[in-house]
Amino acid sequence: MKFTDGFWLMREGVRASYATEIRDLSVGADRFTAYAAVKRVAARGDTLNTPLITVDCFSPAEGIIGVRTTHHAGKARRGPDFALPGLDPAASGARTRQDGTLTELTSGPVTLRMDADGPWGLTFLDAEGRRLTGVDAKGTAFATTPDDAHHMIAQLALDIGENVYGLGERFTPYVKNGQSVDIWQADGGTSSELAYKNIPFYLSSRGYGVFVNHPGKVSFEVGSESVGQVQFSVEDQSLEYYIVAGPTPKEVLARYTALTGRPALPPAWSFGLWLTTSFCTSYDEETVTSFVDGMAERGIPLSVFHFDCFWMREYQWSDFLWDPDVFPDPEGMLARLKERGLRISMWINPYIAQKSELFAEGAELGHLVRRPNGDVWQWDLWQPGMALVDFTSPAAREWYTGKLRLLLDQGVDCFKTDFGERVPTDVVWHDGSDPERMHNYYAQIYNRTVFELLEKERGHGEAVLFARSATAGGQQFPVHWGGDCFASFTAMAESLRGGLSLSLSGFGFWSHDIGGFEGTPDPAVFKRWLAFGLLSSHSRLHGNVSYRVPWEFGEEAVDVARKFTLLKHRLMPYLYGAAATAHRTGIPVMRPMLLEFPDDPATRTLDRQYMLGPDLLVAPVFTEDGQVEYYVPEGTWTHLLTGETVTGPAWRHETHGFDSLPVLVRPGAVLPWGGDDRRPDGDWLDGLTLRVFGEVTGTSVTVPDHSGATAATFRLTREGDSLTVTSERIDRPYRVVAEATGAVGEGKGTVTVRGA
Repeated sequence: MKFTDGFWLMREGVRASYATEIRDLSVGADRFTAYAAVKRVAARGDTLNTPLITVDCFSPAEGIIGVRTTHHAGKARRGPDFALPGLDPAASGARTRQDGTLTELTSGPVTLRMDADGPWGLTFLDAEGRRLTGVDAKGTAFATTPDDAHHMIAQLALDIGENVYGLGERFTPYVKNGQSVDIWQADGGTSSELAYKNIPFYLSSRGYGVFVNHPGKVSFEVGSESVGQVQFSVEDQSLEYYIVAGPTPKEVLARYTALTGRPALPPAWSFGLWLTTSFCTSYDEETVTSFVDGMAERGIPLSVFHFDCFWMREYQWSDFLWDPDVFPDPEGMLARLKERGLRISMWINPYIAQKSELFAEGAELGHLVRRPNGDVWQWDLWQPGMALVDFTSPAAREWYTGKLRLLLDQGVDCFKTDFGERVPTDVVWHDGSDPERMHNYYAQIYNRTVFELLEKERGHGEAVLFARSATAGGQQFPVHWGGDCFASFTAMAESLRGGLSLSLSGFGFWSHDIGGFEGTPDPAVFKRWLAFGLLSSHSRLHGNVSYRVPWEFGEEAVDVARKFTLLKHRLMPYLYGAAATAHRTGIPVMRPMLLEFPDDPATRTLDRQYMLGPDLLVAPVFTEDGQVEYYVPEGTWTHLLTGETVTGPAWRHETHGFDSLPVLVRPGAVLPWGGDDRRPDGDWLDGLTLRVFGEVTGTSVTVPDHSGATAATFRLTREGDSLTVTSERIDRPYRVVAEATGAVGEGKGTVTVRGA
């Protein structure tokens, strides 16, 4: 939200008060509180009829400094608040130090410094004493607007050349500088400034992050009101934000996700290809069977089949009952599909249509959100007379999951938790939550409710969602997909931008609708999107009004789907290792280039390529004729599909057929290559090949098991042209291939490759 009219004036009707000087200071062993006057105090009379801003400085966890600014402290706190699993001030190691007028608070590698004798300001320093950012004049304030709304405002300085990333899954430009961003859930597709996943966290190219600990609407002005500042504001009496230390972007994300929650590890089977009925298409068991048969006949392995909305009767979503006219024998159908090795996903949402019997049941039991006058909240958007499940009620959560449990008993494995953004604010919640704060937070309790049911019923490590909405902490309940995109190259590129933005907001796993959702893609779009989609963490064929089975787009599309599905299966020992890393550390599977190469300035604006795990550079092709431009960092990289080498740093201009795209292996990488290309969750040590790219020595590589634990470790050493590999934890045969020379060795235990 903008409060000023240019640099000199305020907008009409806006009155602002800025922290100006410190009038008192209370310092403890691990925190301090400053009381800032909003005007210069020259005489005692100046202390009358004027506010103070209370500024609490503390550390919620190691390497994180918190600042809470408050005008009136008496406002009732109704919640909700972000659940912060890593909140642990006692273990933060925070300590204060005073030196004359200077007061410092240090936690890990970050220090907050304040000078009580100078103009108001806060300075944040890294471990070397370098200024990361700071609060300058007018950087701590409150303001009232013409509607008498009270806003708390903070500003943090932007340095020259500093870039800002994140703030959720945003489809606007990847670098957020110059943008106005409202953290407010909306069902806006992928072609606007609205977003399904709004996260009040941003990452700076200078090696720190900022998390605003407020679940309601947070308005960011990223160099868009005061061009040298990131401003954020909330309509409240208090504003709390955390500076998250690096110094590397990976370390920032590790600390942020330790605080807000690390992602669960999705089951290995979920990394295979998902195929859906699409949304508004006509389908029944015969249609579903024809799709499954068609994939098998064409040699395209399928892992998950998804039933979208119309598995239920029209006008009755969500009542969780199969349409008997279309699916008269759902249990038998699911059993037949599961006999073929398929997992089953079902579409659900948190809305209850009036025509459904669940509406009357939920209303009678008090499980639906109500208006202040006691009426059930309803509207006709999406479903006629639609109501909303009140997940703040434990009884409502149990009621809702009881309906889902019946589907699990029928053989369903997971759920697509759609929607969760259209949440009203003119309502009363069961637990008394503030409707404005609940608007964004609703997605968290909705997805958590379903995810925890899956963990309880299917076991730890077997739960997975396909979720659209999220707020901070939502990364704990993967997987999230990018929402309703058009079937075009432009939408394909904006989807990738959104995914990269989300990954820099703490989310480890992300997917998108291959081919686009809205409309029917041109075959060229579909084929290019196949390669991109199958080199994403999760891969799903889905559309709106038309099917997404590959043969609808020609035989070449079938070949492309087959090639990249088989490739992904071969990569599973590597990909699941990256997934386990995301689970342990919060570092995403699909990584913006700056995460792996933060010291290379050329990577800081790249939004049309990414690293898939630590060692694979992927540059999707966004053109029909196959032309693609991408950047290669320093070193000699190898095209995974062709074996061609490329030396960077350099920009590349290449042309690729539909069965190809730039997939480059990092210099010095050792790629564990699975022997089974028919399924994602096979035995990754059976027929394993270690593909060695470039010079390696003193290197180790691990292969995980299906729980993410280490199944085998291989250590590599070099002497002259001989490469020796020693395996630990296993006594099974494996191969080693030196890709540069083609030299091969195989055996158990220790394998030596000569001529490597």
